[in-house]
Amino acid sequence: MKTVEQHSEDVLALLPVGPRTDIRLADALSLVLAEDVRSDVALPPFDNSAMDGYAVRRQDVTRPPVVLPVADDIPAGRTDVTELKAGTAHRIMTGAPIPPGADAIVAVERTDGGTDVVRIDITPALHAHIRWTGEDIAAGAIALSAGTVLDAQQIGLAAAIGRAVLPVHRRPRVVVLSTGSELVDPGEPLQPGQIYESNGVMLAAAAQAAGALARRVRFVTDDVEEFRAAIATATVDADLLLTSGGVSAGAYEVVKDALTGAGVTFEKVAMQPGMPQGFGYAGSVPVITLPGNPVSAFVSFEAFVRPLIRKALGHRSLTRPVIHAKLAEPLRSPAGKRQFQRGRYVDGMVHLVGGPPSHLLASLAMSDCLVVLPEDVTELAAGAEVQVWTLR
Repeated sequence: MKTVEQHSEDVLALLPVGPRTDIRLADALSLVLAEDVRSDVALPPFDNSAMDGYAVRRQDVTRPPVVLPVADDIPAGRTDVTELKAGTAHRIMTGAPIPPGADAIVAVERTDGGTDVVRIDITPALHAHIRWTGEDIAAGAIALSAGTVLDAQQIGLAAAIGRAVLPVHRRPRVVVLSTGSELVDPGEPLQPGQIYESNGVMLAAAAQAAGALARRVRFVTDDVEEFRAAIATATVDADLLLTSGGVSAGAYEVVKDALTGAGVTFEKVAMQPGMPQGFGYAGSVPVITLPGNPVSAFVSFEAFVRPLIRKALGHRSLTRPVIHAKLAEPLRSPAGKRQFQRGRYVDGMVHLVGGPPSHLLASLAMSDCLVVLPEDVTELAAGAEVQVWTLR
């Protein structure tokens, strides 16, 4: 069987890094910069006060306490600042421009807070509480580098340097299609032998959480022509088609029947759950075909699809954060397959949730990590150290 690494490498080759596009700041969260962003302005853009207090000439307050007339008020936002004359003070607010002639700010707490005249009780250090033009970033300097993931603080900086839009890698457009004649939309009555369709909504949510623009189309029955018609319509303007179900070795494997010899390779990957996999192209659109059991579909998404989406977004780190933890209980694993078991991580210990079967969706919902066991490990005792993928 194919190794997990081999299949991951093949899947990652399906999509390049996404094209550059400009996006509004409000929509840029978690996206990745496609180019360096230079600052058109200095930060701060002018010398300003770091405190509420009084702008003074230091030489006027060398023998405190000193009483000075308050010649002007300077609130933040004022643009017509007058010169500070010798022997006077200007009351000033945080962020307001420093008046010409001032060389220090005295915090209001070190004065009597007067408005007509003020008593100053200290001699400030030269340039005390003055924020200088460009001390944070100079005009023309690189403010944000290509490859930066845009979190709140980076978006705040972009706004501070006057950028309304940012150059990012476009989100990949992912279409999710499930197959199965047994499927019924949630909310509809179930007949004997039917189940509610869950993979489509789960995988679309997972793709969206990974950063893609995900669109779920209604599932199709196990009919080859219906499936082909569905993907022909669904993949218009799509960057990636993601299917679930119909890839095993039994009868009525609609995805396998429709796409074998038509651009998609179906293989067995040495993993549990998620052994039957497929990848390739449906026409010109990259396609990844996942197994239909819900845990298999989810684990396969985490192992192969999420890294591909992150690559397309321009991320340097493609995989989930990996930590090491100690097993709270013993476990067994099949020889020759990499096993992914659901777990909950608590204070350095990982507790298994449910068992290996790939239909146990409730235990998946209760887990916050995946325990990853190498192919050559068949048994581990409680307390053994294991690798864990954190999901939250």
